[in-house]
Amino acid sequence: MRLIIVIVQNKDANKLRSAFVDNKIPATRFSSNGGFLRSGNATYFLAVKDNQFELTLKLIRENSSVRDQYVNPPINFHGDPSGQSFPTMARVGGATIIILPIEKFYQF
Repeated sequence: MRLIIVIVQNKDANKLRSAFVDNKIPATRFSSNGGFLRSGNATYFLAVKDNQFELTLKLIRENSSVRDQYVNPPINFHGDPSGQSFPTMARVGGATIIILPIEKFYQF
């Protein structure tokens, strides 16, 4: 059994949740914010049995999109002496996945 922690943009969160529900994979969702882009994210915690692991990764891959969009960086990357930052095209989205082994799992 493994603990999967998945961080996705809010734009992908409901689609991913629906995929988990449709495949009977229990997930707990927390709201979170990214530090760099300061945008809304969803963080899912899933305790996944070994026989559901590959399916879960497939669902995450299929339901989280990488996209290009303009962002306002919190710091000035352009060297403007006024300190003003300008919108910059950045690749955002997708999923950040952290996988940990579960030593014991209890459900009461």
